Amino acid sequence: MLLMLADSGLFEVNLSVPLVVEYEYAAKRILARTALSEDNLNDILDYICRIANRRQIYYLWRPFLRDPKDEMVLELAVAAGCQYIVTFNEKGFKGVEQFGLEIVTPKEFLQRTGQLP
Repeated sequence: MLLMLADSGLFEVNLSVPLVVEYEYAAKRILARTALSEDNLNDILDYICRIANRRQIYYLWRPFLRDPKDEMVLELAVAAGCQYIVTFNEKGFKGVEQFGLEIVTPKEFLQRTGQLP
């Protein structure tokens, strides 16, 4: 549901080149376990890239988090001035409150935006 609302104006999507590359790599690794074709996946990634704010990261906060792949999400959120990081991986982002960020699950985010009761 969150993806379907990505261009609704309720929130902004922010991307950096390293994050898009990571999304593509991770999605293609699990593609065989989904009902999506590679063309479907490419269409979804193209859509996200088209509607997202593209950000360049000029500074790194590393090492701050345990997983280096989560670091690029933190750096993007800080560079974009985000309020939230929406993720199922809440434990991976411990301490980001120092940057003025709040970690929420997709369900919590949808509730806060009024899309779920």
